[in-house]
Amino acid sequence: MNDATLLRNRYPVIDALAPAARERLLAAARWMDIPAGALLFDDHQSCEGFPFVVEGSVKVAKCAPNGRELPLYRVSPGETCIISSSCLLGHEDYNARGVTESATRLMLLPKAVFDELLADRAFRDFVFHLFAERIADLMQLIEEVAFRRLDQRLAALLLGKGRVLHVTHQHLADELGSVREIVSRLLKGFAEQGLVKLSREQIEILDPAGLRALAGGAH
Repeated sequence: MNDATLLRNRYPVIDALAPAARERLLAAARWMDIPAGALLFDDHQSCEGFPFVVEGSVKVAKCAPNGRELPLYRVSPGETCIISSSCLLGHEDYNARGVTESATRLMLLPKAVFDELLADRAFRDFVFHLFAERIADLMQLIEEVAFRRLDQRLAALLLGKGRVLHVTHQHLADELGSVREIVSRLLKGFAEQGLVKLSREQIEILDPAGLRALAGGAH
């Protein structure tokens, strides 16, 4: 499958564009292959274009000067990056960091062409529809961080990853925007309550009902 076909499969909006707009997009496409763990963009960098992810995944996070980070969302194939679109629409620099989680292939639509294509209704509706979806996700994240205790959020995170998790405490801390020491202390408490069994880089769920109760604030 060639690049253009893969792109159109991932992003059906491309076939909904006016023929001239579609040709302009495909002609301007800049293809990039990026290895896992690469920094795609960072705070205060200028935004050079609008990314279409066709393979892989990009984690977008807000980072503090002390090194802590709060994951905001992930961009998977067929999705868009709200930070990139907001920077392009507002003519601002990035205010978050994007890192590839796996080998990633993406198409970058140059900023000037992005601006041109906003005149096409299908493209404009696509951008703002996904913008609205991401805003809803971020509002949910804000609600969780502001109103749910960390132990509740950790319990909910564990429940979403299967019965046996092959994961480090640091990774869980990164997911929650916390620090490893606090997460390790909470997990030890979970183990003492018989909710989980801990071993090296592995967590086994022993009492999913108990974790669900904790996640819901019953404990």
